[in-house]
Order: sequence, then C-alpha cells, then structure tokens
Amino acid sequence: MNDNEQSASELWLEVRAPGFRNLPDPDRRAIFDFAFLWSLFEAQIMSNFARADRIRERLDRWAADGTLEADLYDAELAYFRNRYFSDGALTYHFPYLNLRPSDHPDLVQAVIEGKNSDPRDRMLALLMIVWRLRNNLFHGAKWAYQLRDQRENFIHANSVLMRMLERHGQLG
Repeated sequence: MNDNEQSASELWLEVRAPGFRNLPDPDRRAIFDFAFLWSLFEAQIMSNFARADRIRERLDRWAADGTLEADLYDAELAYFRNRYFSDGALTYHFPYLNLRPSDHPDLVQAVIEGKNSDPRDRMLALLMIVWRLRNNLFHGAKWAYQLRDQRENFIHANSVLMRMLERHGQLG
C-alpha cells in the first residue's frame, strides 16, 4: 500500500466515526502514533499495567535514584501550562482532562498554575495529563468533540512518551 492509499479501517472510520472524515491527516497521524507509543510505554515502563498510582511510584523511584531528569520535559510542560492556564486562571480546556481523585488533581493544578515547581511534581503533573489524554481517547471522551483540535496535545504527549522510552525503556 502506498502513502495515498487508505486502509480498510481508515475508510470504515471515515464513513462511520463522527468527525473522522474532517480530521486532517496530520491529526490522524499524531493520534495513531500516540496509540502505539502509549502501548510501548505501558509495556516497557509500566510492566504492562499503567495506573495513576503506579505512574507515581515509578516517578518516585526515578527521583530517588537520580534519573528523573525533569528539565528535559520543560518544553512539553510549558505547552500544557499554556493550554490549561492563561491570564491568571485555568482555561476552559482544563476541566476536559477529566482528572479523577487518583490522578492528583490538586497537584496537577498547582503545577499548571506555576505554584509548584518541584521536579518530581512537575513530572507527575505532566504524566497525569498524558494519562488523561490516553484515558479520554481510549474510553471515548474525545469523540464528544470528534477529536478536533487535539493534534498539538498528542504531538507533545508523544514527545514525552518517546523521551521516557529512550531514558527508561528497554528498547532493543
């Protein structure tokens, strides 16, 4: 199949999935890439079982052994801060993360607002945002607005996942 041909599943989605037909190819690519990167992250870093508390435990381990390297993710954190906090207030996007109590919503908010700059907490906030993007995509919430305006979210989430895999995965 060449680059101009569509797969049967992509054609099916165009006909049946709300808004998919209008989703530009770069948006589709970022979302498709995210699905694969998340799967690899979960297999390589989370021992095939990601959960908010297990993500926090992994970050705590990296912080303790000096391999957290939070500064490497400043660009992605800056993007999400700009998306979710502007002009001294949370933006209308923030509630759509659908943070659950186990997702450390107060910590995420404090980091997004710039009130907490602890390296471990910055990383936890960043990964909780990626975690919520994953859950909102895989559990259907993103279909409520037909996956519109998500490309940059997934591009930045993909960058986080790739960098984590490079630093902490067991890639061969």
